[in-house]
Amino acid sequence: MLSTSLLAPLSLVLAATIWGLVWYPYRLLEQAGLSGSVSSLLTYLIGLPLLLALVARVRLADQSERGLLLALGVAAGWTNLAYVLAVIHGEVMRVMLLFYLAPLWTVFFARLMLGEKAGRAAYLVIALSVAGAYVMLSGNGGLPLPTNRAEWLGLSAGVGFALANVLTRKIRSAPIALRSLWVFAGVASLSAFNALHEGATPQSVLTLDVWTWLMIAGIGLSLLLATFAVQYGLAHTPANRAVVILLSELVVAALASRFLAGEAMDLREWIGGAMIVAATLFSLKLEQKNV
Repeated sequence: MLSTSLLAPLSLVLAATIWGLVWYPYRLLEQAGLSGSVSSLLTYLIGLPLLLALVARVRLADQSERGLLLALGVAAGWTNLAYVLAVIHGEVMRVMLLFYLAPLWTVFFARLMLGEKAGRAAYLVIALSVAGAYVMLSGNGGLPLPTNRAEWLGLSAGVGFALANVLTRKIRSAPIALRSLWVFAGVASLSAFNALHEGATPQSVLTLDVWTWLMIAGIGLSLLLATFAVQYGLAHTPANRAVVILLSELVVAALASRFLAGEAMDLREWIGGAMIVAATLFSLKLEQKNV
């Protein structure tokens, strides 16, 4: 039996590895004729029955938090849907680094919703995040902004992730399984809405072969495993160590995008990315002060 001191970091590594690789099977599903919205809908529906079973007898202690849970579902739903759409159609590492600007947005949401005042560490996070994004995006001249829809989606996914994190801290009575249910339901709902907007039809699903369905099931179960793995790991690992371990997602994604998709970043993008990662690490000071 593995001890908690070993199992917890291994759980975080497992979650980071899944998140760093999940873009590739989503691209394969898109090549099989499923849009990112339909793929997200199907893969997140896989985990809903288990989560419903886990919360069947759960009662929310503070009924006033229902609105916060709904907001969490919408924020997390957009985060996951936008991320999937971004990594399918964009360069994986650029999308992920724009996503990792999340600590910048967290500073603003924490001030607005939790009343947490920004200190020196917060201003350092802001400065490093903005500077990193500027370096990474300034290669083509003009304003250093995302250059395509995928990059804008990656950026917005980071905003949604920051909002979801602040909402999670604001919600105090809801157990983890109930929060996870709202997250999965949010992703499924927004994905269904976007799929209808795209004009998706049931025929695109009914004609899938067995191997495609197995891939969908594998992605769904992997995402559910990653959700519980990261929750277990965060509960048993010091915050400063946990964030460093979770950043291994970028390493996994960099290697996978290089060997599976032939994508590579130039030196400027690496420098900008390193600054964004540094901002994420410095954001730990904010977390530690507010614990």
